[in-house]
Amino acid sequence: MPKKKSGKRAAKEFEARLDEIEDFLADINAANLAAASVSRCYESAVIRTAIAFEKLMLSCLVTAINNDTSMLSQTTGIQFPKHLTDEVCEYLVVGDGYFDFRGWDGLLKVSKQFVGDTHWLVRVLKSKPSYKKTLNLLFTLRNYTAHESIQSKRRFRSEIGAKTVQLPGAWAKRQNRMGSLFSSLRSLAQDIGTNAPY
Repeated sequence: MPKKKSGKRAAKEFEARLDEIEDFLADINAANLAAASVSRCYESAVIRTAIAFEKLMLSCLVTAINNDTSMLSQTTGIQFPKHLTDEVCEYLVVGDGYFDFRGWDGLLKVSKQFVGDTHWLVRVLKSKPSYKKTLNLLFTLRNYTAHESIQSKRRFRSEIGAKTVQLPGAWAKRQNRMGSLFSSLRSLAQDIGTNAPY
């Protein structure tokens, strides 16, 4: 039987994924590859990091809804049973699509919709200004990496405050930028693990 979802466990699993991605980048940096190949590997790391974070947030929302449907009942006007299966909770969040939000503001909006303003997850996301900056950077960098469109490049440039910017992988590999991103994401995961009651 699968283990019941847990915010604490989801945070630990996210940290383990960050460790794997950091190890991957350490191997790449030691492999004496051409600069363009290293940049491509950093782009892969950006996408894998964003995926891991989305999974963390979805797990936390599913856990929160599963453990207390009262806020969901309040916001929808539908009286839900006290506990729902994880699958039903996930369906409520993503429908027949996928979990998607636009940066920190979008994540906060989605989270409040399902768990309210005072929930521990919302409090953690709002607890440090650096989390907003980190998440906006991660997702504008992910979008630029995935699309390389004029719009995604413009948003990324605006996010980092630069007039010009090289390709996303080349930007990410310089000046330990990925290391700084990992450090802030790890701090957020630890705060989630500390504040999640289950």
